[in-house]
Amino acid sequence: MQSFEIVEADLNRMEHQQAVVALIDAYARDPMGNGRPLAQEVRRALIPGLQQHPTTVIFLAYQADTAIGIALCFRGFSTFAARPLINIHDLAVLPAYRGQGVGRRLIEQVERKARNLGCCKLTLEVQENNHRARQVYEAMGFAQTQYVEAAGSSLFLSKPL
Repeated sequence: MQSFEIVEADLNRMEHQQAVVALIDAYARDPMGNGRPLAQEVRRALIPGLQQHPTTVIFLAYQADTAIGIALCFRGFSTFAARPLINIHDLAVLPAYRGQGVGRRLIEQVERKARNLGCCKLTLEVQENNHRARQVYEAMGFAQTQYVEAAGSSLFLSKPL
């Protein structure tokens, strides 16, 4: 594989806006994403929504002029540590570039940013059967959260509105 670079996205730059929409759409189409493309109204609203969300942090991976991966994150806050955290909401690498260290480098960049912001942790969710991604995450130190053994591990739940 040729070399690639990781940049922090500037959502005021049209090429970064286009890369974000294209990469999130590619991720949405993936069976480990949503299994279908983004709706047109979502494609139109994505960048303005991210620009208005005050905690958005995005890193893009480029090979030459081609956007090949994304880490779309949001800053949060840990009440147990009284410090900020970063949640990696979407991590995606285009299929042709998987297995070449792109996802790992994106996570390393997010971790660097989190340390610079004084964050106490990184969080993410992963599909149970996404074994490839889980191996990468576990190799990088991610594990299912357990605060006290008697309480068991934390589960990520959602409720569509």
